[in-house]
Amino acid sequence: MKRTPEYPTPADAAARQARTPVVAYSDTTLPDPDLALLQRARDTLTRQQSVLVPPREARTFRVPAGAFFRIISVEGPQVGDLNLWAADNLQEHFYSGKTRALHGTHLSTGDRLWSRFPCLRPLATITADTLDWYGFDADGGSVHDVIGTRCDPYTQRLLAGHDYHHCCHSNLTRALAAETGLSLHEAEPLVHDVLNVFMCTGFTRDTHQYFMKASPVRPGDYLEFFAEVDLLGGLSACPGGDCGSEHSSDTAACFPLQIDIYQPDPALLAQRQPPPVSAYDRTHGRFGDQSASASPSRGRG
Repeated sequence: MKRTPEYPTPADAAARQARTPVVAYSDTTLPDPDLALLQRARDTLTRQQSVLVPPREARTFRVPAGAFFRIISVEGPQVGDLNLWAADNLQEHFYSGKTRALHGTHLSTGDRLWSRFPCLRPLATITADTLDWYGFDADGGSVHDVIGTRCDPYTQRLLAGHDYHHCCHSNLTRALAAETGLSLHEAEPLVHDVLNVFMCTGFTRDTHQYFMKASPVRPGDYLEFFAEVDLLGGLSACPGGDCGSEHSSDTAACFPLQIDIYQPDPALLAQRQPPPVSAYDRTHGRFGDQSASASPSRGRG
C-alpha cells in the first residue's frame, strides 16, 4: 500500500532525489554469447524429443550441452515457471536475482540464465523469443520476468488461510523428486526462484507493487534456449493459466505447455567449450589473508 511519510522533508530533498541513477552492473564487460554462431546452429536443428507438461502440473526434462530447447504454447495462453539445474550438480542452479541484476527485470534473445554462487556461469542462453515484439506496455508490463519467485503453498496459507497443492513450487518439488528419487523434503530445497516464461508483469506506478496481467502468448509462440552445460530442467504449467486474474487455485483456464529438444549439426559447435565456473578464489578476505584488499569490519551483519 502507499504509505504517508512520518518524517519531515529535508530542505535538500529535491537535490537528493535528482541525483543521476547509475546502472549497478555494466554490461560493457559482460561476456556476450556468440549469437551469430548460435543462429547458424539453429538453421540445422533436428527435433529429438518432446515433453508435454499438463495443466497445473510440472515435468522435468534433460538437455545435453550444445543442444537447444523450446518452451511452446500449444493450446491456449499459459504461463510456465522454469527451473534449471546443472545435470551433474543440482546444487548449481539458476540464480534469478543475479540474472535480473545483470540483464534486467524481463529477459529476451541474447540474455543468459546464470547459476548461483560459487559457480556464477551461464547455464543457458535465450536464442529466440516470438514475443519480443511486446516490449514494455503502457502499464510498464513486459514478458518473461525474473521478478516473481513462483506461486507457493506457504504464501497461499499465509494470505488465504488454506492449503493448495498445485502451486508451481509444489509442482516443481514433486517433479524433481520423481526425476531424481529424492524425497519431497530433500527435493524441495533445490527448487528455486524461476524464470516466469510468457508471464506479463511489472510494478504499479502508484504503490510499486508487483502486478500480473493476461499474457499475450498464443499457440505457436515459443521461447528458445541454448544449453551451455548439461541441464536438468523443470517446468510448471502455472495454475493461474495466463495469470490475468489469479493464481494458486483451480479457477483459471489452464493449458498444457510443450518442451521440444533439438540437436544442431554437431560440427558447427565442435570447438565450443562449456563456460567455466567463476575464477574467484573464495577466500572472502579472511583474517590474515595478505591478498585481501582491506581488513574485514567487525560486529556488523
